Amino acid sequence: MASPGIEVELLGKGHSDLGEVAPEIKASERRTAVAIADLEWREMEGDDCEFRYGDGTNEAQDNDFPTVERSRLQEMLSLLGLEMYQVQKLSLQDSLQISFDSMKNWAPQVPKDLPWNFLRKLQALNADARNTTMVLDVLPDARHVEKESQMEEEIIYWDPADDLAADIYSFSELPTPDTPVNPLDLLCALLISSDSFLQQEIVLKMALCQFALPLVLPDSENHYHTFLLWAMRGIVRTWWSQPPRGVGSFREDSVVLSRAPAFAFVRMDVSSNSKSQLLNAVLSPGHRQWDCFWHRDLNLGTNAREISDGLVEISWFFPSGREDLDIFPEPVTFLNLRGDIGSHWLQFKLLTEISSAVFILTDNISKKEYKLLYSMKESTTKYYFILSPYRGKRNTNLRFLNKLIPVLKIDHSHVLVKVSSTDSDSFVKRIRAIVGNVLRAPCRRVSVEDMAHAARKLGLKVDEDCEECQKAKDRMERITRKIKDSDAYRRDELRLQGDPWRKAAQVEKEFCQLQWAVDPPEKHRAELRRRLLELRMQQNSHDPSSGVQEFISGISSPSLSEKQYFLRWMEWGLARVAQPRLRQPPETLLTLRPKHGGATDLGELLWPEPLGVEHFLREMGQFYEAESCLVEAGRLPAGQRRFAHFPGLASELLLTGLPLELIDGSTLSMPVRWVTGLLKELHVRLERRSRLVVLSALGVPGTGKSTLLNTMFGLRFATGKSCSPRGAFMQLITVAEGFSQDLGCDHILVIDSGGLIGGALTSAGDRFELEASLATLLMGLSNVTVISLAETKDIPAAILHAFLRLEKTGHMPNYQFVYQNLHDVSVPGPRPRDKRQLLDPPGDLSRAAAQMEKQSDGFRALAGLAFCDPEKQHIWHIPGLWHGAPPMAAVSLAYSEAIFELKRCLLENIRNGLSNQNKNIQQLIELVRRL
Repeated sequence: MASPGIEVELLGKGHSDLGEVAPEIKASERRTAVAIADLEWREMEGDDCEFRYGDGTNEAQDNDFPTVERSRLQEMLSLLGLEMYQVQKLSLQDSLQISFDSMKNWAPQVPKDLPWNFLRKLQALNADARNTTMVLDVLPDARHVEKESQMEEEIIYWDPADDLAADIYSFSELPTPDTPVNPLDLLCALLISSDSFLQQEIVLKMALCQFALPLVLPDSENHYHTFLLWAMRGIVRTWWSQPPRGVGSFREDSVVLSRAPAFAFVRMDVSSNSKSQLLNAVLSPGHRQWDCFWHRDLNLGTNAREISDGLVEISWFFPSGREDLDIFPEPVTFLNLRGDIGSHWLQFKLLTEISSAVFILTDNISKKEYKLLYSMKESTTKYYFILSPYRGKRNTNLRFLNKLIPVLKIDHSHVLVKVSSTDSDSFVKRIRAIVGNVLRAPCRRVSVEDMAHAARKLGLKVDEDCEECQKAKDRMERITRKIKDSDAYRRDELRLQGDPWRKAAQVEKEFCQLQWAVDPPEKHRAELRRRLLELRMQQNSHDPSSGVQEFISGISSPSLSEKQYFLRWMEWGLARVAQPRLRQPPETLLTLRPKHGGATDLGELLWPEPLGVEHFLREMGQFYEAESCLVEAGRLPAGQRRFAHFPGLASELLLTGLPLELIDGSTLSMPVRWVTGLLKELHVRLERRSRLVVLSALGVPGTGKSTLLNTMFGLRFATGKSCSPRGAFMQLITVAEGFSQDLGCDHILVIDSGGLIGGALTSAGDRFELEASLATLLMGLSNVTVISLAETKDIPAAILHAFLRLEKTGHMPNYQFVYQNLHDVSVPGPRPRDKRQLLDPPGDLSRAAAQMEKQSDGFRALAGLAFCDPEKQHIWHIPGLWHGAPPMAAVSLAYSEAIFELKRCLLENIRNGLSNQNKNIQQLIELVRRL
């Protein structure tokens, strides 16, 4: 007699292996063929069973049930105002626009406000992003007279009905405008309505907030579930393995690529215990409860899910290297299936194939559930049951468990009982002990990429498999496979950088200084001009290398999506070939500084600089610089130009949200022709919407200025010394057309000073003078400047020097001093710091700056400067970024709220004209040339 098994009937074809069937499914058959989540169970003789899809087996089910599911999704999208984004998806740039809502801490009043409120809070890394409150705007008719006398607040929350039976909410009424929407439904609807890059941004921000992330996105209308591999690509996590911290124990890797044991938690039929609450307890160290997975027992009420059943969420535990904090000694992956496994068999099948162990929570094991589990008899995964016998049928459960013992290769230690009287702490310790035992034994370790491979075999759609994404990936691999050593590649393939550009920059600096001399010697001027032309002719004699040509082809693609995919792939591909010295704990990276009072090579490293996209764009800039210089000198006819289109390519990247280098990090100089050419092309593309406000952030590396800008505006500046380029970068933010007249500008150009300002106390020497000049340049271009400080008296001398210079010109932007608490997470905020500390007589740094500027009153108090006018200055205290100990720490709610208040203040200053006269791009170009 044949052993018990499963037969799958698919559109009249008999198949025994789902992995062979799914790839052949036609688009028109997709709903029926992939509807494994809605399989019907038909009892067969003995223990055999047969799955039949809903197509044709039951006419009523075929005609009615899919129609209800289709309308359920469409009704939800319509309710949330997302129906219009089903063809033209919502983009990342759409979500980042500055509007009226950017200036107020508003509460949504109608369901259509919810997606935008969620995106705004998530952009600000607000820990309350999932706790959305809707204040309803009720019409004053007779039906609502009684309601109007009360406070009308409806609480919307994330996952209230985690473990209710599927049939309870499968046929529940759809939400109406005056009833709450389950935030899991909101998340799914928003992801379905977003393009790939906004999906990626949503998932990245959720990871920073330590929220559980969507891994499998259900599609209740088409039954074509999507595995979100691309959306996870940008997440990089750091951790320390045990034994205790050290250089050798530090790890940094993409969550998509790093392998770890996976543990899945699922519900079968009905369970009195909450999976999500149990998972949170397992992941929370000590007595600090962190709700990574939203659950039904939070104090926000209960609501049924409508479209998010079948969602699979993922989260990780990462060790800190401290035995007193670490729950597990290595990274561990946790997975959570929303809904009943009987209704979502495909997702359950995936979890059994990728997990080292599966925990099944249930009150009842019936014949149907027994047959479902019996089908897993070939699986090598370990299974554990968590039962609540009070609601379950005790004898029936025991009978089926005894039959499952030989099938699933389990014993009585794999069955846990949890009732209301069970000590929660002891039960959590038992779950952790089981996980620890599995970790110590040989077990399956998988990455998210491995999970995606298993998902493809089961017929799930993987978001990364679209043609544009794969073409961009192939182009990236053609470039990166040639990079064996980053330094050698820069030397051999990016030939216009290094010594040629450094020498040309030094000559141009000397030539510029001669222009301001009272009586410059003409012979010296001619010599500098000759040397510069020789260097530029040497650069122009080269052709772009094959890697640079491939890069240019990638950013020249007529498809905007393919271009964006290519740039993201390049960022990650280049990060993978980073030198090993970059993968060290940030505190161990050596910072090279010039000796006190001594000169230093301008190209000397501040910290190891990784090879990045900016190096390829820098190479393009040098080709354009060299060619433009020769055309200006009459050495090259304008008709023979080959690289005149390069600034146009770069301006398109700026418009898509890529940060572009303003000041070269290798030579600490600005390629003026390249930057002005880029701005001219930007002016052409923006046409009449070219009014700008320039906002810059300056400070010593490590004071959190890049993180501050990213949190405030949703930008993409690199953070952390170990991976950040050293130059100053600029990124463009669009102001919504309906708000631009009120704000007084069409775009905000944000400049991050990066690692240009070192804070070295040097009263002489090229390094300090150069830093001061660069600080003057950035602040001189700006309407608003944020000075990021780690300590109250740690105002870098270069910035003080820039203040003294700018005071002479009368160009004093609006300044905000931001003191960031980098360690203490308990200090409330925001609150102004004691102004006396900035108004006191200057110390050594300000004296040095004044001496360099040769001020006769060099020792005057800083209070005499216009920027320190007590009535004009703004001093902010920003609480610590993290709540808890990294890497498992979440972003502090106080930090997020303080950043929002700072953002609101900056926009108010711009709106009220306190940021000096706004400029258009043509005026900015002239200012760049002058400064």
